[in-house]
Amino acid sequence: MKRILCFGDSNTYGYIPTGIGRYGEDIRWTGILQRKLAAEATIVEEGLCGRTTVFQDELRNGRRGVELLPILLESHAPLDFVIVMLGTNDCKKVYGASAEVIGKGVEQLIGQVKSISPQSKILLVSPILLGENVWKSEYDPEFSKESVQVSKDLKAVYERIAKKNECMFLAASDVANPSEADQEHLDVKGHKALANEIYERIIHDIAAA
Repeated sequence: MKRILCFGDSNTYGYIPTGIGRYGEDIRWTGILQRKLAAEATIVEEGLCGRTTVFQDELRNGRRGVELLPILLESHAPLDFVIVMLGTNDCKKVYGASAEVIGKGVEQLIGQVKSISPQSKILLVSPILLGENVWKSEYDPEFSKESVQVSKDLKAVYERIAKKNECMFLAASDVANPSEADQEHLDVKGHKALANEIYERIIHDIAAA
């Protein structure tokens, strides 16, 4: 039985775009992936709303990915795969980070996996794009117009990082869009599409192992 750690933010947690809670296991992409893998693998869900790669959220504790990932790598060991999908929250205007700076945070996470769980294969997933209107008051003013462009720039940066570090890569933005309801989170259709694509990316490695 293989073990797969899914490390991400609210789109791994399964936050419902209408703001009324969390999608059930039958809807969120991690749960769909578990069903598709059936007896071949165990999915370890580690999604947290507001999680960043390295930035400190002054309003919420425990959001820095680099602080928690090493603990999770040890507590859930042994791990065969680690799927990392972070970066959306790093685009918030309070951090003022470019895609390249966010990428440096992602590289720290990859380095932690390689150091603590060297046997694990890594699938780096660049997040879905932010909607063009996400920064407006009716959606999420923690973002800005500039945040939208930064989210668009992440794909190329992450792809380059994945190649450099010999990781598998997937752009979530190639298969899913943010919900019209909040311009930020996956809807039911998006969760299904992402789960299906991740499954196709990793099933051959799982079956061959």
